Amino acid sequence: MSKVFFISDHHFGHGGIIDFESRPFKTVDEMNQVMMDRWNAVVLPEDKVFHLGDFSFLNKEKTANIVNQLHGYKHLILGNHDRGRARSWWLDVGFDEVSEHPIIYKDFFFLTHEPMYMNKHMPYVNVHGHIHGQKYEGKNYFNVSVEHWEYTPITFEQIRDSVVADEEQ
Repeated sequence: MSKVFFISDHHFGHGGIIDFESRPFKTVDEMNQVMMDRWNAVVLPEDKVFHLGDFSFLNKEKTANIVNQLHGYKHLILGNHDRGRARSWWLDVGFDEVSEHPIIYKDFFFLTHEPMYMNKHMPYVNVHGHIHGQKYEGKNYFNVSVEHWEYTPITFEQIRDSVVADEEQ
């Protein structure tokens, strides 16, 4: 049975992010390879991955090379660093779907790149990236930036179970 995964903010090819976010890599090439390996270690070809933005800083050919090595059906929600390129560019490099706007998943989860305003009385959860190693407090936010998950996509069940655990506390 196929699974659904979430991840954001790989910043493939972005050397500065290693220092900005204290990533444990010596070079961009090492970072790129480790992140691809960790993706493919958990995602099978029949799985679906929602990438919540800021995928790559590389050119079209190098980005396509990475996308085509990654397992799964890949759905990109454009992040602030992705928007300089047209939706068609991202489809051309191999993403199966590209969204310019947030998605509502399973009538309860708002999938966005940047965290959105969530009133504490709202019964929904905003699954997001953008803020990397930071974390918003409260049960309404779930950060899937790579820095929180050892550079590995996480399953929908991990998110759902974490949200349920927060509500029980």
